[in-house]
Amino acid sequence: MNAPEPIQSENASHGLPFGEFVALMASLMAVNALGIDIMLPALGRIGSELGVSVENHQQLVIAVYIGAFGFGQLVHGPLADRFGRRPLLLGTMGIYALMSFIAAHAGSFELLLVARALQGFVAASTRVLSISIVRDCYAGRRMARVTSLCFMVFLAVPILAPTLGQLVLIVAPWHWIFYLLGAFSLFVALWAWLRLPETLAPDRRRSIALASILDATRTTLRDRLSLGYALASAVVYGGLVGFLNSSQQIFAHSFHAPELFAPGFAAIAVMMAIAALLNSRIVERLGTRLVSHSALIAMILLSLVRLGVVLSGRETVLIFALFQGTTMFLFGLTGSNFSAMAMERVGHIAGTASSIQGFMQSLIGTLIGIAIGQTFSGTTLPLTLGFLIGSSAALLIVLVAERGRLFRAHNCRPTTQA
Repeated sequence: MNAPEPIQSENASHGLPFGEFVALMASLMAVNALGIDIMLPALGRIGSELGVSVENHQQLVIAVYIGAFGFGQLVHGPLADRFGRRPLLLGTMGIYALMSFIAAHAGSFELLLVARALQGFVAASTRVLSISIVRDCYAGRRMARVTSLCFMVFLAVPILAPTLGQLVLIVAPWHWIFYLLGAFSLFVALWAWLRLPETLAPDRRRSIALASILDATRTTLRDRLSLGYALASAVVYGGLVGFLNSSQQIFAHSFHAPELFAPGFAAIAVMMAIAALLNSRIVERLGTRLVSHSALIAMILLSLVRLGVVLSGRETVLIFALFQGTTMFLFGLTGSNFSAMAMERVGHIAGTASSIQGFMQSLIGTLIGIAIGQTFSGTTLPLTLGFLIGSSAALLIVLVAERGRLFRAHNCRPTTQA
């Protein structure tokens, strides 16, 4: 018998006050976000000091991290389902701190990229674990609400990180940015060690035998909603990666206003935080599909208008910030909802499922983001086209996944609830 989209009551299996649980999950997510956004003001200085001759190659400090982040999820998911969430969290945060120290002492750009790739690889656990731990305790619309609250707190990082990075550069060389990253990862590990219990019940642990992993992989990829929403999320995420890769150059070269980068970036990120707050308040009442599908269509229409402005040559830094901020607002109404819908029917293999979905998102998003960043030639046209094509492709994928049905709650048989 079919059941409606699952709405689960709060589960206290994590044993923490609700606010502290949200804050801890947001901090875990923030380890990765900080590893990306705090680097942005330092890219030029790093490239200059380490002898990077082609300016666009500085973007690789971000791109290799995100790419390795995607591959790392394939490893961390099965490990999280076999050994539990806590051991993986503590171990990877320790390795992340070590990689930060190595990056701080890199004497060449190539060694820095190796350290960044390894840093991104272990940081992949933050995405897998945050989704898995939340899914261990919540499902359906409630999971979307919790994820939105975590996302809202987590978004303080991209709002503050570029400014924090600039402050570090005022008083210290760029190496100290990596010291700060390592210290923050150790702080999160200590917090989890002291306060977070294991959320994966012993009877739900899975073998890491190849047959078991392949079985979970097949389940994840054969589920129409799991695959569809993971792919839709990936192509939209590509625009965000492209923005991260080229944002500093856009402010500096497209609009000749490098001093506006940090406040402009913060203002744009604030729009994502507002979207996350709004989503947390409306998603349980309206449903993940109505909210996210509406936002996706609005993103396509906005991108079309934005393309016309860019081609007309009338875009200013203020107009850019308004368009990009609104795009990020709409992105904020799709991201957590897409994640929740992708996990609807694969909660019994949350670790492996989230790792496969995250891998697809990171790999596809990174490739799209690199293409956007590397085609930067002084205008925002590549970024604008990236969001337009990505959001349009996402809508087509969602239509296939939902068999042509948009907006309405999907009738599905939920898997074992946490």
